[in-house]
Amino acid sequence: MPDKKCLICERIELIRKKKNPYFVLALKTGYVVIGDYQFFKGYTLFLCKNHKKELHELDPKFRKQFLWEMSLIAQAVYKAFKPQKINCELLGNTYPHLHWHIFPRYKNDPDPTKPVWQIKKETRETKPAKPDQKIIEKIKNELNKRK
Repeated sequence: MPDKKCLICERIELIRKKKNPYFVLALKTGYVVIGDYQFFKGYTLFLCKNHKKELHELDPKFRKQFLWEMSLIAQAVYKAFKPQKINCELLGNTYPHLHWHIFPRYKNDPDPTKPVWQIKKETRETKPAKPDQKIIEKIKNELNKRK
């Protein structure tokens, strides 16, 4: 059930209305979107269709599918952008709605051995004027190969 005060639910509602320019693809358990900030080229999020804040709150069959789909997205990002490493994080401290952050990490990152969140916010949160359609298409193409 959506929460009217939840930013993730708001973003999902924009997807349903075909008004989210960051939208990539809908999967069985969630929605794939590129991050608003593309400091890490290919940064992607996977938004759970269910408004839950913890993995254990999901029905076991849905949870298993959600985790599987997240791994497929991570693989697609890896194949599309060829990073040195992929970081997958499910935090929810700021927005308590299950959503994965999938960060491609590159050799030229400011500090590739540290978590993304330790890089200065001003550095990693430079918002482009509009979403990069080439990034969206590369991820979508990789995901569609798995169907």
